[in-house]
Amino acid sequence: MNISVIIPIFNEEGSIPLLYDGLSEVLTRHYQSYEVIFIDDGSQDNSFSLLREITNRDNRVKVIKFRRNFGQSSAIAAGITHSCGKIVVLMDGDLQNDPNDIPSLVRLVEEEGYDIASGWRKRRRDNFLFVTLPSRIANRIISLVTGVKLNDYGCTLKAYRAEVLRRVPLYGEWHRFLPALASWMGARIIEKPVNHLPRRYGKSKYNIFKTYRVILDLITVKYFLNYYSSPMYLFGKIGLLLMLPGLIIGTYFTIKRFVFSADIGHKIPSLIFSAFSVLSGIIVIMFGLLAEIFIRLEHKENPDSSFVIEKIIQQPQNGSNRR
Repeated sequence: MNISVIIPIFNEEGSIPLLYDGLSEVLTRHYQSYEVIFIDDGSQDNSFSLLREITNRDNRVKVIKFRRNFGQSSAIAAGITHSCGKIVVLMDGDLQNDPNDIPSLVRLVEEEGYDIASGWRKRRRDNFLFVTLPSRIANRIISLVTGVKLNDYGCTLKAYRAEVLRRVPLYGEWHRFLPALASWMGARIIEKPVNHLPRRYGKSKYNIFKTYRVILDLITVKYFLNYYSSPMYLFGKIGLLLMLPGLIIGTYFTIKRFVFSADIGHKIPSLIFSAFSVLSGIIVIMFGLLAEIFIRLEHKENPDSSFVIEKIIQQPQNGSNRR
């Protein structure tokens, strides 16, 4: 399998027929071997029925249905797990990504040696105040914090070398940080302008009120990039900073009491603060370390723990495609 196209779907019944027709036309024209994986992320409309009908006509289409809505990162993770292509393309299901941009992104990975070809919606067709502006702010912050400078982290349309993508962890809402996470492994990344089409159906699922999620996830990603292999460097710093005032005060009163035989009975509040400071530092170090160990062990034992699949539908590959 050369190309795997992964598309999360959540209440996109109006877009699915047009999306499939446009995608199928482009992929058939450019590639002999490909698959399209739709992940129904707990849609409450007619999306799954439409996707199931498509699988009856085209055995290159696979549909993964979640029991409920688990979010875009989980949908992408499920698609990656069940994909077979050497190059994986991610795109949205709302018709705002243009399938005609896929071949140029794939070519950058396949022929020019990049590990990630990232789409850049240079001319966005979204509401500026509530969608475009928050997205630009988030892109600046992510680029500054991670050190991987991209103009459009939020553009789902990207082509990845599968061997790189499958080694990138996906938790929470980390899908927007995939290039930064891949850079930790030395991935070569290029950004290319792509078309951004007006939304035809439904409403955008991103708005200014979700920016806080980006900031919270970014803190976690920053930790992963800088301290994944040595978590004690981070928790140790915090713990030592908390312990430092207590150690200084405790040392001062210890010397005063046992070297100079001074009465420190009236300094009880300071002694309590000293003990509390040292204890807080120790607790932070131990709690942070234990929490990190538990999280990593859970993901290692059950890498698909962030989603629950109800069913997977695909026609056998030994027959001809029916259109």
